[in-house]
Amino acid sequence: METSFYYYILLFIIFLFLKNYLQKFNKRLPPSPGLSFPIIGHLHLIKKPLHRTLAKLSTKYGPILYIQFGSRPVIVVSSPSAAEECFTKNDIAFANRPRLLAGKHLGYNYTTLVWASYGSHWGNMRRIASLDLLSSHRLQMFHGIRADEVRSLVSGVFRGSNGGEFQSLDMKSTFFELTLNVLMRMIAGKRYYGEHGAKLEEAQLFKELVIRDF
Repeated sequence: METSFYYYILLFIIFLFLKNYLQKFNKRLPPSPGLSFPIIGHLHLIKKPLHRTLAKLSTKYGPILYIQFGSRPVIVVSSPSAAEECFTKNDIAFANRPRLLAGKHLGYNYTTLVWASYGSHWGNMRRIASLDLLSSHRLQMFHGIRADEVRSLVSGVFRGSNGGEFQSLDMKSTFFELTLNVLMRMIAGKRYYGEHGAKLEEAQLFKELVIRDF
């Protein structure tokens, strides 16, 4: 019984290898750093910092590289001319967004501008954002909110210095909270962090969802 179990596992692994190889062969994908492993893909080659690892792989295999982050296929473009072609001649082919968990729960089931697939709905959302949300006049209207949040952030850092003593500060988390406060005040008129912020549980849940997917 135990021998049969290992036999089936071996067959399953061979099947995954063959399936992965045939998929890459049929799709005529760009160069790839060898055969990817089942489940993990090329993650065994990835080391920190990520950009340096991708730069080394691109130097070895070419400016357009195909790798797999687990089960998710990824195309790495490191050539300026190739990147320009992706965003000009072939922009429609690269217009869709990955179906991440954040897009389902925070993007209203992939219907917002950031998560929607390329099509008429995305075109209408982009038009509304360009004319009504991100125009120069509209951004200038929210200048007071941005300035007020920056003042609040600087004031909070100053109060936490404890009489001039040096204190460590997580800049990534701080700027995330600043950005979220600005967005929420522009959209809903309330803050999520700070002395007069909303429930911290909601803000923390939102932050965990964003960090989990990005």
